Amino acid sequence: MHRTQILLEPAQHAELATIAGWEHRSLSDLVREMLRLQLEARRQRSLAAAAEALLSDYRDDPELSASTALDTEDVHA
Repeated sequence: MHRTQILLEPAQHAELATIAGWEHRSLSDLVREMLRLQLEARRQRSLAAAAEALLSDYRDDPELSASTALDTEDVHA
């Protein structure tokens, strides 16, 4: 793990400390979990946006979708 320092607004700190207390865990552990969840959500949104941007290409370009015709055929090496 890397040590880092952040500045929180007093209300943010108070709310995080309250949640950490309810859950019987450290403030650091709670912040790490929140960051992990937020980073995963950002990755998911980024992947969804990239897929959305490519969707019309795959739908409209026969060369890109030609391999889908092979999806039902067995390939033997």
